[in-house]
Amino acid sequence: MTGGKERIKYYLDQFNTTYNRPAAFDPFVAHLHARKTVHYLAMLAQGAIPLRTGVRRLLQEARTKQLRLAIATTTTPSNVTGLLKNTLGEESESWFEIIAAGDIVPAKKPAPDIYTYVLEKLNISPERCVALEDSANGVKSAVGAGITTLVTLNDYTANEDLTGAALVVDQLGEPNQPFTVISGNSHQRHFVDLALLEKLVAH
Repeated sequence: MTGGKERIKYYLDQFNTTYNRPAAFDPFVAHLHARKTVHYLAMLAQGAIPLRTGVRRLLQEARTKQLRLAIATTTTPSNVTGLLKNTLGEESESWFEIIAAGDIVPAKKPAPDIYTYVLEKLNISPERCVALEDSANGVKSAVGAGITTLVTLNDYTANEDLTGAALVVDQLGEPNQPFTVISGNSHQRHFVDLALLEKLVAH
């Protein structure tokens, strides 16, 4: 389930069925989601949510090579901005040509709409791109848009069906901190760098 408000509704409908829903349910969910975002941004500001291994290095490599970068996510724009500024610096938002977030498209992941939107805005073919994802819905969305997809697992998605991903690893890794390959061909690389991404796209 993608989208914060959608997850809240799903939890209440599927796992908390005895909950006495307010008559104005949608506004209630929107308010709860907004409060969650406030707490999330506060945690980011306190440094409680660091970047995953390899993220900063890979972004720096991409910028050095002047590759075009974009973000396609179902989270809110404020969450994206907060994450970028608190982990990569105030100027990091400008690193990305397109930041497609939240309800910018009507159908969220696993629909391919968010990726199709980004491709159209960049005026680029999917064959020239690679998506970094972390969930089955993300894989379905990116692959559905025709994009080669690499997945880094997390505790929430470790048991999901990631069929369609070109490579699944436990982390992006570092030269001194190799990833573990879950599935796919790592082309004898031990951490995700631009050379590996190029090989994935080529195959």
